[in-house]
Amino acid sequence: MRYFRPATVGLILILALAVALIRPAGLDPQQAAVFGVVLVTLSLWATGLVPGYVASTFFFTALLLGGLAAPELVFSGFSSTAMWLIVTGFVIGAAITHSGLGARMGALALPHLSKSYPMLIAGLMGLGMALGFVMPSSMGRAAVLVPVGMALADVLGLQKGSRGRTGIAVVIAFGTNMPSFAILPSNIPNVVLSGMAERVLGLHFGYADYLLLHYPVLGIVKAGAIVALVLAFFPATIAGLPATATPAAKPASGRRQLALLGILLVTLALWATDQIHGINAAWVGLATALVLMVPAFGFVPPPVFKGAVDFGVILFVSGALALGLVVNATGLGAVIAREVTAALPLAPGHDFRNFFSLALLGSATSVFTTMPGVPAVLTPLAPDLAQATGFSVKAVLMTQVIGFSTVVFPYQIGPLIVAMGLAGESTRPLLKMTLALTALTLVLFIPLDFLWWKLLGEI
Repeated sequence: MRYFRPATVGLILILALAVALIRPAGLDPQQAAVFGVVLVTLSLWATGLVPGYVASTFFFTALLLGGLAAPELVFSGFSSTAMWLIVTGFVIGAAITHSGLGARMGALALPHLSKSYPMLIAGLMGLGMALGFVMPSSMGRAAVLVPVGMALADVLGLQKGSRGRTGIAVVIAFGTNMPSFAILPSNIPNVVLSGMAERVLGLHFGYADYLLLHYPVLGIVKAGAIVALVLAFFPATIAGLPATATPAAKPASGRRQLALLGILLVTLALWATDQIHGINAAWVGLATALVLMVPAFGFVPPPVFKGAVDFGVILFVSGALALGLVVNATGLGAVIAREVTAALPLAPGHDFRNFFSLALLGSATSVFTTMPGVPAVLTPLAPDLAQATGFSVKAVLMTQVIGFSTVVFPYQIGPLIVAMGLAGESTRPLLKMTLALTALTLVLFIPLDFLWWKLLGEI
């Protein structure tokens, strides 16, 4: 793959410099400069002209050399809980693979999932959806399921670089993330939205109400669409595989596998009950990673750790997290949202047009702020949007879920990138999936959501 295209990169830089110098209406000099840096970074991430970690490094460097943001803000992604969940994911994945537990779990799942490639893809999607109800972290779900999926790929003869193996990685990446947007505590943007609504507007979302409103379309229907897209984009066959085939597990590692399984079950229980004990999922994961990294225990020896943690992925995700915070902290996000809102065709009595416009507003905002930044930018605008549309404030807030679950570019959701990194697969196949899902959202998911909300009396 040829990453660097000097002419294209040069054009992006010139356009960004023009934005910074011309200063679009409503932006002060600092915001205009930040906007230019953000445009370059987003363009590099979206086009893949350079590796993602290079684009993140440009983002850090431009902000610091230009004096546009303080270092603690620029590097805030490294101190976020999401970053430590990523590290936890790499360590857990390495332990599951190194101990042979992934192969053994794959052997147990093999009889149920190996009858056909469509059954394998649908089964992995089902497992990802089920984990969404008991694990609050997309990173954690990927860390548990990716090694199992890759072990299945190995025994089914799906070699690295094959479409079938890529399909397994992709369905796990999406299956452990997308349906959980419809489960209140299971994704970071959901939690941010709930917290912002309660803190700014005094509104509280119930778990069951949130699930009923979103899961039928954004959970079940969207999951079915993801399975269909994976089968269409990454076709493969596993016909003819002997039913008795099993992954090769390490014969001498039975006790260690059992101990690791116990550690993972305790971790899973603590993740599932975080609302009871109040310990952040990231710190639970960090404690688990610490236990697994102790050399005397042998779960993740130092050489395995060095080969398992992908610093390029960490650098990329830290840039994506920091970008949203920088956009919000400089006030750029609010300016963009206000300008876009003013251009939307909002008017009481035009329910579908209003619904469609609000969903697109959330999706468009996420391109600049990434997904966790959407609630922070749009929630304070909810009363004004409710007045403009005639919707309730709660209904306006809930349209954000449709928006921040509509992913145009993979960089908007770090867990997608991390899952592919854990699987050892390229992130390039993600783009065709996100673009296809965006198109389906416009023509299918938003209309279905509108009809479902009408049936429930939400709008």
